[in-house]
Amino acid sequence: MKKWLAVPAVCLLTLAACGGDDTTESNNPADSTDDEAGMEDNASNEETNESTDMSEDDNENEAEESVEEEAAEIVYEINPNLWTVQPIEGSGADDEVVLLTIDDAPDKYGVDMAATLKEVDAPAIFFVNGHFINTEEKEEQLLEIYEMGFEIGNHTMGHPNLSEISEEQQRAEIVDLNDKIEEITGERPRFFRAPFGVNTDYVREVVAEEEMTLMNWTYGYDWDSNYMTKEAIADIMVNAPELGKGGNLLMHDREHTSAALEDIVNGLRDKGYDFVDPDQLK
Repeated sequence: MKKWLAVPAVCLLTLAACGGDDTTESNNPADSTDDEAGMEDNASNEETNESTDMSEDDNENEAEESVEEEAAEIVYEINPNLWTVQPIEGSGADDEVVLLTIDDAPDKYGVDMAATLKEVDAPAIFFVNGHFINTEEKEEQLLEIYEMGFEIGNHTMGHPNLSEISEEQQRAEIVDLNDKIEEITGERPRFFRAPFGVNTDYVREVVAEEEMTLMNWTYGYDWDSNYMTKEAIADIMVNAPELGKGGNLLMHDREHTSAALEDIVNGLRDKGYDFVDPDQLK
């Protein structure tokens, strides 16, 4: 969430600095009537340029300090047994929270879902599949989601059952996607979710090597044929028996979930839940 605020500020400062350069570099030779006047004009311009340069440096430093100040404090972690989100001991963080996650992005509705979440001010992790970013257009969609401020997670290159392929293939499914996402966004994923929730000991080793957090979920329903309408999925995600403190909510890049997303967020808020910013998650 903090990313949404920091980036525009830097852009505005950069534009202001560019405008300052155009002003100070504009000189009119006709204004100088003799050598002395010309020397005075040059001295004045040098002072102005020096002042502008210092001002630009100050602005850039202030922008960098602002970004650093807005960096979220890590106060939550994933419970490796229950897959819930829990406050780190001693952090004092609120435990009446849930984590929103979107798998299989960006398929058809990922950008729309990100736009909806941004509009209602709800953070989430988008877990990406490599086969959904295999064209320039799809890469641009991923970048658009990322630039809206959302965390990008790793959901493997081709969505296989990792227990059914070799260790070499398991590594490639994870590391190759990390490489691809970093190439597109400039940031390597911090979270990994295995397809079907199936991890192996070797997967855990690779995830640890890649310095990612392993993540499954506490509940999800939009893959079930009984909940493939806007009304049905909105109702069950808000009223599921599994809903509780630290819920790790699984959703997918699908039409009915996209249509219900605003209702899901509002319904969870009405029940008193806030949403975990992934920037606060270890």
